[in-house]
Amino acid sequence: METYIALIKKSYSGYWNYLKYELLDLNHWDNYFYGLIVISIAVWLLEIIFPWRKNQSIFRKDFWLDTFYMFFNFFLLNLIILIALSNTVAHFFNSLLESIGLSLKSFQLFDVDNLPKWLGLLVFFVVSDFVQWNTHRLLHRFPFLWNFHKVHHSVKEMGFAAHLRYHWMEPVVYKSLLYIPIAIIGNYNANDVAIVYFFAITVGHLNHANLGWDYGIFKYIFNNPKMHIWHHVKTLPNHVRFGVNYGLTLSIWDYLFKTKYIPHNGKDIELGFPGDEHFPKDFIKQELYPIFSKKSESDSDG
Repeated sequence: METYIALIKKSYSGYWNYLKYELLDLNHWDNYFYGLIVISIAVWLLEIIFPWRKNQSIFRKDFWLDTFYMFFNFFLLNLIILIALSNTVAHFFNSLLESIGLSLKSFQLFDVDNLPKWLGLLVFFVVSDFVQWNTHRLLHRFPFLWNFHKVHHSVKEMGFAAHLRYHWMEPVVYKSLLYIPIAIIGNYNANDVAIVYFFAITVGHLNHANLGWDYGIFKYIFNNPKMHIWHHVKTLPNHVRFGVNYGLTLSIWDYLFKTKYIPHNGKDIELGFPGDEHFPKDFIKQELYPIFSKKSESDSDG
C-alpha cells in the first residue's frame, strides 16, 4: 500500500510541475494547453463563418458550461485523477505479471523504434481509436456506465466545446481499457503521440461543431458532423437498442460493424436522451448524478 501511496504522490507532483510548464513555457510546439485553445478558437470561428443551424446562437445553450468542462476534463481532471490512476494501473499490471515471471515486454508485438515514425504513429492511432470505439459501445451497452455517459448526451445544442463535456469516470474507463493494448504494441514517445492527440482533438471538436460537413468520400474513414449528430439523437430508431455511430475519430468501424445510421439530413433533429428533461443542468449535480440516480432507483425498488 505504501508503494501505491508514494506512486500517487509522485504522480501528482510530477503532473503539477508539468502543468506549470505547459502554462508558462511557450517554446515547445506540443503544448497541450495552448494547443487546445488554438484548436477550439479555430473550430469556433468555422462555426461562426459556416453555421449549419443558422438560428443557433454563437453562445449557444450551455456554451459556458461546456467550456468549463473542456478545461476541467482536459487539465484539472488529469491532475486530480488520471495521472495517478494510470501510473497506479501500470504498476499494478506490471507487478502482477512479474509475480508470474512475465512482463509487458513478453507480450509486445514489435518495437516501434524499428518502424518508420509515421508507421508507428499510424499503428498507435488505429489501435487506440478501435479500442476507444469498443469502449464507447460499452458506455451505451451497460446501464451502470450509461449513467455516467448521460452527461455527454445531455447536450441539447451541438457546438465544438460539447466534445469534452463528459463525466470524470469516462476517461477512467477509457484509459484503463486502453493501457494494455497500447503497452503491447510498443513504447511511444510523448512528443510523437502529441501529433495524434491534436489530430483527434481537432476531429472531435469538428464532430460536435455547428457545421454541416461530411468530407465527401472521406466520410467512410473519418467521423464527421453530419454523422456524429445522429449519435446524439434523442429518439433512437426502432431497430436500434443502445446507440449508433460510435466512432470517435474514425467512422470506418461503424461502417465495418454495421452500427452506422444516417437516415437523412440531421440538422434539426432533437438531441439528448429519453427523460433528459429531468437531468441536472449544472456541473456539480451532473457529476453527482450517477450516485444519486442509483440511490433513487434502489429506493424505488424497495
